[in-house]
Amino acid sequence: MSTQIIAHRGASKLAPENTLPAFQLAYELGAEGIETDVQLTKDQIPVLMHDEGLKRTTNGYGYLKDYTYKELKQLDAGSWFSSSFTGTKLLSLEELLSWIKDKPLYLNIELKNNKIDYTNLEKIVYTMLNDYQLLNRTTLSTFNPKSIKRMKKLDKQIESALLTSRRRKDLVTYAKSLGASAIHVKYRLLSRKLVDNCQREGIAIRIYTVNKALRIKRCFNLNCDGIFTDVPGDAHHIKLGGSK
Repeated sequence: MSTQIIAHRGASKLAPENTLPAFQLAYELGAEGIETDVQLTKDQIPVLMHDEGLKRTTNGYGYLKDYTYKELKQLDAGSWFSSSFTGTKLLSLEELLSWIKDKPLYLNIELKNNKIDYTNLEKIVYTMLNDYQLLNRTTLSTFNPKSIKRMKKLDKQIESALLTSRRRKDLVTYAKSLGASAIHVKYRLLSRKLVDNCQREGIAIRIYTVNKALRIKRCFNLNCDGIFTDVPGDAHHIKLGGSK
């Protein structure tokens, strides 16, 4: 099994996270998948942003949920990272799906509903993925156990993942009881025993956020299903047998 390299919010060490430049760069650097975060605007448009607040990654303020899509499109989502990205715009999920549709990339969408449990987020995202015929290469992940259950009510076959940074002995059994088909765990939880347990139970395991060369190599050696990394170019180089 080959461990998939998934660009965490795009090539986010080299370009502003969750923007088109970050995704395009990740693709060019050899990423095999894209990871992004989705929230809902005031007018129920799914957009890509990690934080619930706007301050860190835009020139806006307050909460994303309190703005319309049109208002959010006026913001600068690039200059916080570097002046060379000034004017970069926040992306809608539909813009990402349009971009990724003709590329051979896996997609992981994290539903940001653990702090703000957006009504109908699962259904809105699912419907859009279905419209773009991308369900077969997309995983929907969340820290919210209730969200996993809601996804399964929408479609029993949907690829869903429980995100966690908490250590628990029955993690794999618990995830399966919710209906999850994968677990996405913080690197410090990674062990041979956990990987073996996942493989035995037929559940995928992907690791976040893996940026250091030795950690990337360990994930490859343990045959994890995927890694989320801010440096997909480095991971691709290591995968090809290079050193970093």
